[in-house]
Amino acid sequence: MSPLLRPFCLMLAALAPVVGGLPVAWAAPAPAVSFDRAPFGATDDGHAVEQFTLRNAHGVTVRFMTYGATITAIETPDRHGDMRDVVLGFPTLSGYTHDSARGGLFFGAIIGRYANRLARGTFSLHGHTYHVAITAPPNALHGGKNGFDKQVWTFEGEQTDAHGASVTLGLISPDGDQGFPGTLHVHVTYRLDDANTLGVHYTATTDRPTVLNLTNHSYFNLAGEGSGSIENHILRINADTFTPTDATSIPLGPIASVAGTPMDFRTAHRIGDHLRDNDPQIMYARGYDQNWIINTPAGTTPRLAAQISDPASGRMMEVWTTQPGLQVYTSNSLDGAYAGVSGRAYRQTDAVAFEAEHFPDSPNHPDFPTTELRPGQTFDHTTLFHFGISATKAP
Repeated sequence: MSPLLRPFCLMLAALAPVVGGLPVAWAAPAPAVSFDRAPFGATDDGHAVEQFTLRNAHGVTVRFMTYGATITAIETPDRHGDMRDVVLGFPTLSGYTHDSARGGLFFGAIIGRYANRLARGTFSLHGHTYHVAITAPPNALHGGKNGFDKQVWTFEGEQTDAHGASVTLGLISPDGDQGFPGTLHVHVTYRLDDANTLGVHYTATTDRPTVLNLTNHSYFNLAGEGSGSIENHILRINADTFTPTDATSIPLGPIASVAGTPMDFRTAHRIGDHLRDNDPQIMYARGYDQNWIINTPAGTTPRLAAQISDPASGRMMEVWTTQPGLQVYTSNSLDGAYAGVSGRAYRQTDAVAFEAEHFPDSPNHPDFPTTELRPGQTFDHTTLFHFGISATKAP
């Protein structure tokens, strides 16, 4: 209960009528967002996994689990009120521990210690050179072989207030984990409110200088999981510039304007409009997999990074973040080898990920915003996913 409401409720209790010598209890108001938890199986090495559910009065529902701090489902209504799950995922834990891990899918997971790529798995910090396993040759991708997405996080608590509910998960990454220096204490809080906004709040501290880049890797399809391509989704990205890469997805260095390129989403248009252009940046990645530099400097207040809508269903989502960059990925590596909750195989362009984060390979680019975290500092970033209904209808 909110402290602001507590005196009022105590007053009502004192004024409650008496029937037969016994006070009549006032019915407690239903919370704006309900919270539930349940077992979700166990990993191959015997670690129990839990799944949590947050649901608001509009029916918007978010499910996530302790394995990888992974979002497993987000259900939202379309313009007619019909609910669909709008993220790709698996019906059982084994889909994440086996299929997602084997396929390098990272469905819904928290990525760390370093989201995105490190060139040749190497970076230097204060005169020391560190090495991370090569997982996307010739580079390291998403934190090494056993990153945060493959760890069982700890439930640290749940909070409910007048407008929402949240769950915090924690992880301790020891010094040397996957080659990174410093013992890292990481906390991720998922919060759903009564305005249909899902917040993801990250904090972390270290006992030695290290590098850190955290993000969530949910794959979105606003028409519904298993419904096919997102090419007809309408996307706008609030970015005038991006970081061009080489053929291995490592930034070349210079910042480039999106003007006159397939990266120009300053005006909303179909994702598919330039998805098959012969631009080298598109062909290197076999689709979109670039880092956009969000307009206006990063700070403590989230600002709009992207807006996407599905004209057929009317579902809309906005991405707000305090991070400096947004990696937009059109699920280019999905090849039909894995089927999801719907029982349908996932293929290229069946979803789009919005990875709010620092830039790829930042430790090796001194001109990029720093990803160094030092003792006494706190890594503190927030990304918001706001769901709604678009006024635009399919032709």
